[in-house]
Amino acid sequence: MDVRDRCHAGRVSVESGTERVLRLLALLQRRPAWTALDLATELGVTDRSVRRDVERLRRLGYPVQATPGVGGGYRLGAGARLPPLLLDEEEAVATAVALRLVAGGGIAGAGEAALRALARLDQVMPPRLRERVAAVHGATETLTAPGAVIDADLLVLLARACRDRVRVRFRHTRPGRPETDRTVEPLRLVTTGRLWYLVAFDVDRDDWRTFRLDRVRRPELTGWRCRPREHPDPVALVRHAVTEAPYRVRARIRLHAPAAEVRDRVPVTVGRVDPDPDAPADRCVLTIAAEHPDWILAHTARLGVPAEVLEPEELRAAAAAMAATLTALSTGSVPPSS
Repeated sequence: MDVRDRCHAGRVSVESGTERVLRLLALLQRRPAWTALDLATELGVTDRSVRRDVERLRRLGYPVQATPGVGGGYRLGAGARLPPLLLDEEEAVATAVALRLVAGGGIAGAGEAALRALARLDQVMPPRLRERVAAVHGATETLTAPGAVIDADLLVLLARACRDRVRVRFRHTRPGRPETDRTVEPLRLVTTGRLWYLVAFDVDRDDWRTFRLDRVRRPELTGWRCRPREHPDPVALVRHAVTEAPYRVRARIRLHAPAAEVRDRVPVTVGRVDPDPDAPADRCVLTIAAEHPDWILAHTARLGVPAEVLEPEELRAAAAAMAATLTALSTGSVPPSS
């Protein structure tokens, strides 16, 4: 046998050995326990080869447990760390579909983790399996809480752009305004439970921006790598964009209750609760915004704690007017409408 023949034989041996190890892993995942003889028979190898392949799986992080003795064998245990997963085509499709549903659903804390896993799985999935996943997802409807429906492919594309630091181009829409072309350097995806936001550096505007994903159209990766930048806290930026930036009236209200108690009653998409540095420890400040002051007053009243308006003056006037209206309603002195 010449050198080329020996190299070819060695390569075939390595490939067949790897394939056999994957087959061994699939067998161990199929049922709780195997005898060494059964494994050797299934794989068509000797007991010694089985022992060698088990050691390879252990080096990869799979906790293969051995039971000594005549009736001994092997079983796959639970490990201290998660090793690589072996999925057949049906399992890969089912996993991807499930991850898409969780990523767009309302399970607290699960959406972002599902999206990260989906981005990894999508990266290694063959095109034919991607088509099957898209077909199943496209034919599926879910009954969820009201909120914008986000295309899973958009989530995956932007998640990979954030991970790989690649610029993205897209069309951005906002109610009552013309569409704009944006070129951005993605930093992070943030979900409020109902909506998804992209935090990114807007190249043309030379500043950090937040973009609601249901307003993003025709996204595409540019292939242009982004240099690292100093950046704000993505969650704080989205919270500001959601609770303060879009609205006409921005208010600060002192509440006569500890901040920890009030935070449980104020969703992060509604307002921000901070300890009051100018008051006792059982006081806090609610920062909240809306298009109309009556909405702020109604939400504050629902908290059920004494409150005082710090700013703006417009809210104090609205509170006085609402108090007069409610007093008249309670006494039945409201004049009939004409």
